[in-house]
Amino acid sequence: MKIVVLSGAGMSAESGISTFRDANGLWEGHDIMEVASPMGWSKNPELVLDFYNKRRRQLLNVVPNKAHLALAELENDFDMHIITQNVDNLHERAGSSKVLHLHGELLKARSTHSENLIYDWTSDLNIGDLCENGMQLRPHIVWFGEAVTALEEAAEIASQAEVFVVIGTSLQVYPAAGLLDFVPAGVPIYYIDPKPAEIVLFRNPIEIIAKSATQGIITLMHKLNNLKR
Repeated sequence: MKIVVLSGAGMSAESGISTFRDANGLWEGHDIMEVASPMGWSKNPELVLDFYNKRRRQLLNVVPNKAHLALAELENDFDMHIITQNVDNLHERAGSSKVLHLHGELLKARSTHSENLIYDWTSDLNIGDLCENGMQLRPHIVWFGEAVTALEEAAEIASQAEVFVVIGTSLQVYPAAGLLDFVPAGVPIYYIDPKPAEIVLFRNPIEIIAKSATQGIITLMHKLNNLKR
């Protein structure tokens, strides 16, 4: 059975990773567009680099939580595919082997000249760090106004789902939220979030599990085990 999981910020919140933005639209005290847009990068690249350097250091000091570990464990019984809006690597560190990052990866950097020149990067990224062509490196993050290049692959994965699971996302961020439209008709959808958004679906049965990721995953595992029988 092929299970496709769409994970968001709530998936990693219990590991200590800050959620994307707070109620007033700020991210760690910064206006989103200052640190997550090409305009912000052009205006103040030092600020942008400092922001992501802090996020990278934080990531290196946290560990996967029980929800990450449980999804990895499910690979023993199911064909698991994870599509994540998160830029951390906690799914991979937990042991999940099929993870697609929609919005980039914090532990990678890419050339400002060629988006195909991507490098593993675990330390601070600074002005003067250059790609092999001598151009400045930037965080390998999809900023506002940039194309989500992994979307086509994500839609293809969603279209093959036999069970679709949403964990820890408001389903307000597009185009990621639009992946529900690619789930085949009749395929069950489980939505785990302590404050789930209202969703009206006409083609798919949806079950809300109004719990945190680490608590909701326990309920999900029971339901998936029943599907195996």
